[in-house]
Amino acid sequence: MGNETCVTEFIILGFSKLPEMKFSLFVVFLCLYLFTIVGNILIVLTISLDSTLQTPMYFFLRNLSFLELCFISVTIPNMLANLRLAEGKISFVGCATQLYFFLLFGATECCFLCVMSYDRYVAICIPLRYMVIMDKRTCLQLSLASWLTGFLVAAGHTTFIFNLPFCGPNVINHFFCEIQPLMVLVCGNTYWNEVQVIGASVVGLMLPFVLILVSYLHIITAILKMRSAKSRHKTFSTCSSHLMVVTLFYGPALFLYSQPKSSYSSDTDKWLSLFYSIITPILNPIIYSLRNKEVKAAMWKLGTKIFLTTKG
Repeated sequence: MGNETCVTEFIILGFSKLPEMKFSLFVVFLCLYLFTIVGNILIVLTISLDSTLQTPMYFFLRNLSFLELCFISVTIPNMLANLRLAEGKISFVGCATQLYFFLLFGATECCFLCVMSYDRYVAICIPLRYMVIMDKRTCLQLSLASWLTGFLVAAGHTTFIFNLPFCGPNVINHFFCEIQPLMVLVCGNTYWNEVQVIGASVVGLMLPFVLILVSYLHIITAILKMRSAKSRHKTFSTCSSHLMVVTLFYGPALFLYSQPKSSYSSDTDKWLSLFYSIITPILNPIIYSLRNKEVKAAMWKLGTKIFLTTKG
């Protein structure tokens, strides 16, 4: 840790500025958390147990749902505990651990969203070679590469930030240990530290995002060349769910991680962070189940099978 660091714990303000709403927020976030857990577990089980969904697209969707389970579990349980306490505290090591896992799952999700766009590109633009290119070995390699990238990003960021000097204050105006509110607490002139953090964050976010844009430029070009309006609509519908998740995840994240400390607003950051850290995992099971006939049919079949087994 930094030679000048004397902070041993941080105080998480969370939503303490809204004391009259703390219980209501606790109930709302608890319900949303339980819904997210149940919804994403249902997607993982449905894809794992249904033989008709054993394709690369659903392999990546299952991984994404598992990631969402992990991602939201890094922030929500601690936030729920803080909503029931007068003052939320977290140790220095606990804060570093929370940031590490948040970055691990967040960076890995960026990579998986990129991989899923590549999967759709191959399926739409090179359909005759789809099963050859996206075989089991390739899918596993892409999955492992995504996790490895997430590990490297998380380890690098966490090590760098928590080796900076924290000599007070120790109050984080956020609902979890995030990069931007932590940078505000670093002592001394942090200009070059900010440049390094923002540069690494933008590259880590922008590189997968640019690859997603390139994939969709090819996909849109291929769709526009189709003669049948029905074919165009059907093909685009296979990508619409993924596009919605990408927009919800990347929009707020790119805005927050690309701004310097001088223009940082803790209250704005706090509410925007809700989108990519909480709202996206909540919407994932809704978007991918309600907009996908195959997943809905498989869920219905699984639910019927469980009901009949229980009844019998």
